[in-house]
Amino acid sequence: MKWLTVISFIFFLSSARSRNLHRAARDAEHKSEIAHRYNDLKEETFKAVAMVTFAQYLQKCSYDGLSKLVRDVTDFAQKCAANEDAPDCTKSLPTIFLDRICQVEQLRDSYGNMADCCAKADPERNQCFLSFKVHQPDFIPPYQRPAADVICNEYKDNRVALLGHFVYTVARRNPFLHAPAILGLAAEYENALKTCCSESDIGTCLDAQVQQISVIKERAKKIGVQQQHGCRILEKYGERTFQANKLARMSQKYPKAPFEEMGKMVHELTDVYKECCEGDMVECVDDWSELVNKLCTKQDIFSSKLKPCCEKPVVERTRCIMEADFDEKPDNLPSLAEKYVQDKEVCKSYEAGHDAFLSKFLYEYSRRHPEFSTELILRITKGYETLLEKCCKTDNPAECYGKAVKEVNKHIKETQDVVKTNCDLFNTHGQEDFLKGILVRYTKKMPQVSTETLVEIGKKMTAVGAKCCSLPEEKRLSCSEHYLTIVIEKMCQKQESSPVNDQVTHCCNEFYSNKRPCFTAMGIDAKYVPPAFDPMMFNFDDKLCSAPDSEREENQLKLLVNLIKRKPQMTEDQIKTIAGGFTAMVEKCCKQADVDACLGEE
Repeated sequence: MKWLTVISFIFFLSSARSRNLHRAARDAEHKSEIAHRYNDLKEETFKAVAMVTFAQYLQKCSYDGLSKLVRDVTDFAQKCAANEDAPDCTKSLPTIFLDRICQVEQLRDSYGNMADCCAKADPERNQCFLSFKVHQPDFIPPYQRPAADVICNEYKDNRVALLGHFVYTVARRNPFLHAPAILGLAAEYENALKTCCSESDIGTCLDAQVQQISVIKERAKKIGVQQQHGCRILEKYGERTFQANKLARMSQKYPKAPFEEMGKMVHELTDVYKECCEGDMVECVDDWSELVNKLCTKQDIFSSKLKPCCEKPVVERTRCIMEADFDEKPDNLPSLAEKYVQDKEVCKSYEAGHDAFLSKFLYEYSRRHPEFSTELILRITKGYETLLEKCCKTDNPAECYGKAVKEVNKHIKETQDVVKTNCDLFNTHGQEDFLKGILVRYTKKMPQVSTETLVEIGKKMTAVGAKCCSLPEEKRLSCSEHYLTIVIEKMCQKQESSPVNDQVTHCCNEFYSNKRPCFTAMGIDAKYVPPAFDPMMFNFDDKLCSAPDSEREENQLKLLVNLIKRKPQMTEDQIKTIAGGFTAMVEKCCKQADVDACLGEE
C-alpha cells in the first residue's frame, strides 16, 4: 500500500474519508487485493494468517475443519495471483473470508444466532461477526502438551502443521489478539523447540521450557487486552482520541523524532490498527510489516534503541520494538511556558489552526514528560484547549491564559496524589488489605453491581497495584493510570447494556482521559436503598474451615462485599471491628471438635 502523506493536521480527520482514500489508492494500484497480499506475504505466512482469521471467528471449529477453509482460500489467492481478472478476485478480503464462513455447513447448529450475520451486507456483516467473538471461551479444553519425543518428531517431520496447530490454539483462545502478535509468539515457540529438540535429554529441556511457554501464553493474554483496549478507543472515541493517545505515547518513546515524521507515523499506525480491529488479519499483517520496516529504515530519525530490534527476523521485531526502552530526551529542550503561556500571540497561533497548534503542544509536552501517563497528558492538553477557547474571547487573553501553569499543576498533583496514596497503602499493608480496601470503596460507589463482579474488579485493580507499585518512582504513575483505565473502560463497556447507577453512567460518559479521575472522586451512591438484612448471610458451616485456602479467602471477600451492600454507611473502624471479630471466630471454631455448633453459637 502506498501511504498517503498527511502533514501536521492529525486530529480532525474523518475516519470514513481517510479509510476511503486509502482504499481508493490501493484499489487503483492492485486489481485484486487478495493477489497483492498473497504475493507480499508468500504462501506459508498467508496460510498462517488465514488460520488466525478463521480460528478467531469460528472458535468452536476443529483444526482439520479450519484447515480445509485455509486451503480453499489459499487456492483462491493463488488463482487470483496468476490472473487478477479471474471471477471474484476483485472482492475485498473481508468479503472473501466471510463468504467462506457463511458457506460452512451447519453453521447455525454450532453457532446459533451468529448465522444470522450472513444475511447482512458488508461491512455490517463483519461487525455482526465480531460481536460474537468470545473473549475467554470456556468451551475450549485446556491445552495438553504431547510427549517430548512426539512433539520433536512432529516438528522434524511436519514443522508447518505443528506451528499451524500452535497458531490455531492461540488464535481461538485469544480472538482479539492481532495476527502480527500471534506470529511473533509462534516464532518464540519455534525457538523453544529448536533449542530442545537438538538436546540429548529432550524431556528435561522441554520441562524447563514449559515455564517459558506459559510466559508466552500470559504475554498473549496481556497483548490481547492491550490491543482490545486500543480497538475500544477507536470504536468508542474515534480517531481523534486514538491518534492523540498514540502521538503522546510515541513522543514519549521517541522524543528526538521530528514532529512531521511523528505525525505521519501516527496516521499510518491508525490505519493499520483499524484493519486489525476489524478482523482483517491478512491486511493487518502485511501493512503492520510494512510499517515496522518503515520505522526501521528511519531508525536514525526515531531512536538509537531500535537498532537491535531492526536486526532481528521480521516476525520478532514487533515485540522488541514494543518493549524497547524510551530514548533519552534531547539536551536543552526549551521551556514550553515561553511559547504556550507567556507569548502574547498565543491566540493568533491557536486560531490560525487549532488542530496543528494543539497536536504540536501535545507532542512537545509528551517528549518532555516520559514519567506521565498518556491519560494525564491528554487531560492537560484538553484543559489547555478549554482555557484557550475561553481566554481568546476575552479582552485580555494573555492575562487569562497566563493561569495555564496553575491549571496544569492541578491535574498533575491530583494524579500524583492518587498514585502515591495507593502505592503507599499497597507497599505498607500488603496485597490482601489493599484488595479489601478497594472492595469497600467500590462497593460503596456502585453497590448494585453483583458481588462476583465487584470481587473480580477488585482483584484486577489489586493486580495493577502489584504490577506498578513495585516499579521505580518515575514509572509508577504511567503504569498505574494506564492499567486502571483499561479496567475502568472494560467496566464501562459492560454497563452500556445494563446501567449500574447514575454516577457510574456519568463517569462512563466522560472523555476517555477523564474517566479514572471521575471514578476516583465518586462517593457513596446516595440513591441506593440497601436490601433487607438477611441472617442467612451469616449462616456458616464447617466448610468455612475445611475449604481450600483460596476458596475460604474468596468467601470472606464476598462476605465483606455483601456486608457493605447492606450497610454502605459503615465507617472504616466499624468494618475493622467486624472483620476482626470474624477472624477471631474462625480461628476459635476451626479448632473445636464440633465446628458447626461453635459457629452457630458465635
